[in-house]
Amino acid sequence: MAAIGIPGLGLYALGRALGLFVAIRPDGLGDYWWTIPVLLLSAARASVQEEFVVLGYLFARLKQLGWGIWPIIVATSVLRASYHLYQGPGAFIGNLLMGLLFGWLYARTGRLLPFLVAHFVLDAVVFVGYPLAAGWWPGLFGLPG
Repeated sequence: MAAIGIPGLGLYALGRALGLFVAIRPDGLGDYWWTIPVLLLSAARASVQEEFVVLGYLFARLKQLGWGIWPIIVATSVLRASYHLYQGPGAFIGNLLMGLLFGWLYARTGRLLPFLVAHFVLDAVVFVGYPLAAGWWPGLFGLPG
């Protein structure tokens, strides 16, 4: 998780400093009692949906169709990155790299649970931690102070 999250945060901050990436405004849900539980449920949903479909289902189906392991890893990584394009090019690059790492490790282990947990923890830290970090250091994230 740290191997994905720390470089991802650095990539985002660098992209913001260069004016290449969009600013993510962390003020959408406000300060309600249900904010953190909703963010954690959203992280769980994203983890289950993405890893079951990309690693669990697509790896098995593409293998049944006769695809080699590296074409599967690359294709699923590009798919994973593509549906994060709405978040900007940084999310595409970060998710492409995460997809390559997750795909390679999944191909070696065949175990889905570690990726469900890693994805959930990564998203939970980002969803809950980003608003805190952006509030503490708005200039780092290109937000008004």
